[in-house]
Amino acid sequence: MPAWLLWLIASGLFAAGEVASLDLVLLMFAGGALGGMTVALLGGAVWLQLVAFIVVAAGLLVVVRPIAKRHLVDRTPEQIDGVATYVGREAVVSQRVDNTAGRVRLGDDEWTARTQLDGESYEVGAEVRIVQIEGPIAYVSHL
Repeated sequence: MPAWLLWLIASGLFAAGEVASLDLVLLMFAGGALGGMTVALLGGAVWLQLVAFIVVAAGLLVVVRPIAKRHLVDRTPEQIDGVATYVGREAVVSQRVDNTAGRVRLGDDEWTARTQLDGESYEVGAEVRIVQIEGPIAYVSHL
């Protein structure tokens, strides 16, 4: 089996391993294996192929990986999930809301609600904004 084919297989295996690890290290090794494959295709000795693998993989690890990780982290927004998705949405008061009691309807859901500030209150039918959720209680404020 020709050396270049072994390097190509190694590169594919490193790339497949990257799918499992998602750390961008094995992907850099796959690039290094492609460097070794290139030297093998040009007729270089085995030791030159290994040097090409090490140099290319190290260069990718030192130069490309930090840049790629930074772009992946910076461009991936934090996912908001759970009840935090309700914060900022509008709700309708279904039972008078003050700082001690009340209920609001948000779509098909009804939540126990409290006002954000003492002395504040909202009558039935008023539109309010959910500003915070703590456990089963939605804290609301005016729109």
